Amino acid sequence: APINRTGGQVVYGDQNWFTQVQGSTAAYLQVRAWPIAEGEAFGREEDVTAAKVCLLGQTVVNKLFVPGAPVLGEQIRVKHVPCKVVGVLSVKGQSFGGADQDDVILMPWSTVVRRLIGSQSDAVGQMMISARSAAAVSDAEREITALLRQRHRLADQAEPDFQIRNLAEMQDAAKQSTETIATLLEAVAAISLIVGGIGIANVMLVSVTERTREIGIRMAVGGRGRDILFQFLTEAVVLAGVGGAIGLTLGIGVSKWMAAKGNWPTLLSPPVMLGTMLAAGLAGVVAGFYPALRASRLDPIEALRFE
Repeated sequence: APINRTGGQVVYGDQNWFTQVQGSTAAYLQVRAWPIAEGEAFGREEDVTAAKVCLLGQTVVNKLFVPGAPVLGEQIRVKHVPCKVVGVLSVKGQSFGGADQDDVILMPWSTVVRRLIGSQSDAVGQMMISARSAAAVSDAEREITALLRQRHRLADQAEPDFQIRNLAEMQDAAKQSTETIATLLEAVAAISLIVGGIGIANVMLVSVTERTREIGIRMAVGGRGRDILFQFLTEAVVLAGVGGAIGLTLGIGVSKWMAAKGNWPTLLSPPVMLGTMLAAGLAGVVAGFYPALRASRLDPIEALRFE
C-alpha cells in the first residue's frame, strides 16, 4: 500500500484540530490489520477519481465531535478541501515511539497527493507491505530490495537510495530496549534499597548508643534481651516502612504526572506496590538486626554506668 503524508488543520463547525493526514489505498487497512469501527472503507474508484472522502481516527473524532453525535456522512474540511466522512477507524493505540496512531485521517492516495499536497507526480513517499507469514518476511524483504534497486537503476555496488524497515526487527529491538531499561531500573532500585538499609543501620546504631542508659534501666527492672531485640527491630521496620510509603507515594504521583504530561498509558500494579512495601520492611529487618542484637546483649550494670 503506497503512503504519502502531510499535516493539516481539520475543521468541523466551530471545532478544529491539527492532525496527520495519510493518503493510501484500500489495501492499507488490510496490510495494517486495522478494522473499521463504523462505516466503510473507500475503494479503487475513489482513489482513481481523487474523491473527497476520508476515514477518521478515534482521536480526531473525539476532538471534532461531541460524544454520541453522528459522524458518518458529515462534512469536514481538511486544510482547504471539504471532505465527507465515510468511516471511523477502530482504536489502534500508541506506536512503539509513543505516538498516538488514532490521531490520523486516512484519505485516498490521489486525493492527498493531488488536492492537499498539490503535486502531479506519482512519486510515493513510503510503501507498507505485508508478507503472507512470519516465515516469509526475510524472502519478501530480499525480493523487495532487488525490485527497488532494479526500478531505481542502481548499480550492484551502489548504496541504496531507499530504506526498508522490518517491523518484526523493530519489535525485537524495542523489546530488548525495554528489557535493558527494566534491568537498569531494577539495579537502581536495589542500590537505593542497600543505601537506605545502610542509613537505617547507622541511625539505629546511634540510637542504641544514645539510649544505653534507657536500655540498662529496662533490663534492670526485668526486661529480657529478646524484648530489647524486638523493640529495636520494630523501630527499624517502622522507619523503613515510613520511608517505603513516602517513596511509593512519590512514585505513584510522578507516574501519574508523566502519564498526564506525555499522554502515556500507565499501569499501577497492586502486587508490585505490595512487594515494594514488603521489600522495605525486609530491608528494615536486615538493617536493624545488628543494632538490635547489640542492644539486647548490653550488660545492665555497664549500661547504667554509661554517660
